[in-house]
Amino acid sequence: MSRPTIAGVARAAGVSVASVSRVLNGLPATEEMVERVQRAVDELGYVPDARARSLKVGRTFQLTLAVADVGNPVYVTMMRAVEEVVSAAGYRLVVTTTGPDVVDEVALVRGMARGYADGLLISPIRVDEDLVKSIRECEVPVVVAGNVPAKAGVDTVRANSPKGMLVAVDHLVAKGRRRIAFLNGPADTVPGAARAKGFAEALKAHELQPVAVAEATDFTFAAGRAAAPDLLAAGGLAGAFDAVICANDLLAVGVMHELAAAGLEVPADVAVVGMDDSELAEQSFPPLTSVNLGSAERGRRAAELLLARIEDNERTPRRIVVQPSLSIRRSTP
Repeated sequence: MSRPTIAGVARAAGVSVASVSRVLNGLPATEEMVERVQRAVDELGYVPDARARSLKVGRTFQLTLAVADVGNPVYVTMMRAVEEVVSAAGYRLVVTTTGPDVVDEVALVRGMARGYADGLLISPIRVDEDLVKSIRECEVPVVVAGNVPAKAGVDTVRANSPKGMLVAVDHLVAKGRRRIAFLNGPADTVPGAARAKGFAEALKAHELQPVAVAEATDFTFAAGRAAAPDLLAAGGLAGAFDAVICANDLLAVGVMHELAAAGLEVPADVAVVGMDDSELAEQSFPPLTSVNLGSAERGRRAAELLLARIEDNERTPRRIVVQPSLSIRRSTP
């Protein structure tokens, strides 16, 4: 049996091919015309040829989401929110990993000129002048889920990491924990720099000094376990710190493993706070208190901005900041 065609739909509806095309592409048409075409489409089981439609309207109806690590739970949460928004608008979402190297981020942005997607939503972990320049000159609309300089001239949606750090420190101090350590990820990254700054400011607000600060090589569980001995070497076993804040949940769970291996109990000996409030925070043992940086909200808002930018590329760029909250669980008293 041959596949139904647009010409067959036109014959069945008793209208012209042009009229069918208008209805299928959402262009103005009378209510009667829409009903006749839709009835014929349903009767024949007609499915529009996506490739032909893409060529005709100059769109692929495909969007790209680029993140540093698709295995990180925070990006999974963001991806789900983005997909929900764009699929409702008729777009397919393609997810890709840039890795930690800014060179690969730049290559991806420049590769958008190949025309395989109508827009790009990128969450860069490192930012330099080349990336800003490539974003500014990109062939398709770009929205950044993260922080880039205003001169990039691009819509951005970012977390308020410094405030998130303050929320975490406020909570620990209220629970009587004043000897607070910090495990960061790489400080030369966007989140690493923001969270280091926020930690210093939060301690200063409480007139405290950090008792131990360490930097992991990455934002992963393995990196958290590998960096934990640096914190313990600063005096953790002797009681130098009674709490530790980690730059994300993966690092925090890695630290909890090493604290347990060293014979320290969480939270009796050391309270632990993560950041991102990912699914991992609820799944860890004990369940992890974590700063919710609004990854789902950031994904949703960024997707909405990208769709709006595709429809009107002359819009004034928006810079949205999503505020944090704290999810309290058993890793803090």
